[in-house]
Order: sequence, then C-alpha cells, then structure tokens
Amino acid sequence: MRISEIRVRGFRNLSETALHPTPGVNVIYGENAQGKTNLIEAVWMCSGMKSFRGAKEPEMPAFGSKQAQICLRYDDGSRMNDIELKIENRRSAVLNGIPLSSPAGLIGKFRAVVFYPSFLSIVQAGPQGRRRFIDAAICQLYPAFAKLLAEYGRLLRQRGALLKDIRMESSLLDMLDVLDLRLAECAEQLTARRLQYLEALTPFADEIYGGISSGREKISFRYIRKGADGDRPYGELLRENRRTDILNRSTGVGPHRDDVEICINGVSARVYGSQGQQRSCALALKLGEASVIRDLTGSSPVTLLDDVMSELDAGRQNYILNHIGDRQVFITCCDPDAVGRLTGGMRVSVRGGVLTEE
Repeated sequence: MRISEIRVRGFRNLSETALHPTPGVNVIYGENAQGKTNLIEAVWMCSGMKSFRGAKEPEMPAFGSKQAQICLRYDDGSRMNDIELKIENRRSAVLNGIPLSSPAGLIGKFRAVVFYPSFLSIVQAGPQGRRRFIDAAICQLYPAFAKLLAEYGRLLRQRGALLKDIRMESSLLDMLDVLDLRLAECAEQLTARRLQYLEALTPFADEIYGGISSGREKISFRYIRKGADGDRPYGELLRENRRTDILNRSTGVGPHRDDVEICINGVSARVYGSQGQQRSCALALKLGEASVIRDLTGSSPVTLLDDVMSELDAGRQNYILNHIGDRQVFITCCDPDAVGRLTGGMRVSVRGGVLTEE
C-alpha cells in the first residue's frame, strides 16, 4: 500500500490541504495540539474502521463546519484507487467513483496499522481492549469477519432480551434452544479465527520483541476461554451455564468474555511486566500485525505511528526505525530530530492545523 495524495477539508482543526507523501517515512512534527494526530486519524478512517480515538462522527467536522471530507489516492500494488469519505452525522464512502452501502466496505481495500499512545494500556487494562485489537486485525485480512462479529453481537443481544423475559414465561425456553444453536455455531467460528490469527502473529511479534529486548526475552500469547476448561464446545457451555445466565439475565460464556493473555518468558506481562516491558509488548503487537498483513497479502500496510518515539531510548528507537523502512510510514512527534537517524523521507510541519511539506 502506498498513498500518493491525501486531501482533507473541514476535518477537525486541519486546514484545507493536499499532501503528497513519500513512499517511505513521513515525519509529521509540531507542538502539541496543532493537528498531528488529526492527520493520522484522517488516514486511518479510510481503512473503513472507526476512529482509534473513540470519537463519534459528529465530533469530527471542524468548528463551524457541517461536513468533513477526506480523499485518499493510493496504490494497492495492482492499480491506483481513490477513496472519498464524507463525515457529518454519519460516514459515507465512495471507492473509485462507486458509492458504498457502508464505510465498512473499505475494510480490506485500504489496509493500515495504527499505533497510538492509549494502545499501551492493552497489556494493563481489561480483556476488552485485547479482544478489540485481535478482532480489528482479523477484519482487515478477512472483511467477512466483520459480518460474523456483527451477527454474533446481534444474536447475543437477542439472547439477552430473551433471558430477561424467560423467568416470567417458561415457554420461551424452546426459543432459547434454537437461538443457542445459532449462537454456538457463530462463537465457534469467531474463536477459530482468533486462534488462527494468534498462531500467525506469534512468530512475528516474538521476533520483534526479541529485537527490542536484545534477545533477552520472548513474548507469547495464550487464548483464555471464559468458563471453559480445554476445548469444550460452546453449545455445551451455554447449556451448562443456562441457569446462571437466566438468573443474571446475561450470557456469561462466549467470545465476548474471552481474553488473550500476553506473556513474557512464559509469565503474565500484565501482572509481572515492568512498564518498559509492557510498552515493548504493545509495540511488538502492532509491528507484528503489520508483518502478518504483509505475509498473508503480499503487500505491506501503511504504518501509522502516533507519538511512538517519545519514551524510547536510542537503542529501541533504532530497532523500530530499522524495521519500518520497507513500507510507507507516518510518524508524529514533537521533535523531528527524534527520527533524525533516518535518511531520506519527508518532513511535514504542523502549526495551527496548517501542514507544510519540507
């Protein structure tokens, strides 16, 4: 993936502009709150995914603007493509002149990997962030997985509503039997995809983490199925937990409850890892994600690194920079000298939302 032009209008604080990035490393620098992350976010939105900042669509148009527009021209290795994304109360997308029924239609068309400061909490925080990471990564490789996720969520909500009513109307148990069959089938497919992805991710993440730690440590992952010992079928687990689910009026087992344990040298990074080790784990996950995409598709995704260098020593900075030079990269920082060891590439200064190519 190589972006040749980015055009934005009315998006957050960014001035109307057209940027022509280099195929290599592009350093976006400036003081805080000038718009660096806004540019990274604009590129990411063209992947069809939601904002990595958790922002809602109505928050994205600039103050005084009703609509934001992002246009991206990129080469996917076989042809040039054009994306036009409009954001008002909701998003709408056009790919190569053809309107899409949903921006999710862009998933798998333009692939990108984004690292952002709050991603560091993926090791320390609860399982929701780890589930979200792995599911989003799979969606870029297999767009149909997004539909599977949506279907599972829909069935889960239906089951939740049924559990609330079933205590008053026992005849609904027959409906629960039918719904559980569909939910279990969907859950098995989701879990199989997650396990397959972790198997693909592990060697790349381990290589990267090993480089960051100078070969002293190894990273590994363990998939934890909530309430399950071994590989018992989800249909069996749902039946076994039905009484508890009816009492709690919620579904206690399934992919929506599962976790991915991140380990360093076989022990939990969340419990025993230092802050530096946890930061290195997060970096290994994201750079490993990019490597998986390249390995499975033959094309490197665009790599977006927001404020990744600020707390790394020179050795770790050098390692990361040496592993991203073969793809198109956007790095935001306050001090462009932080990536001064790079040769070539392009620098873009941002001040008050105005982008200036250097």
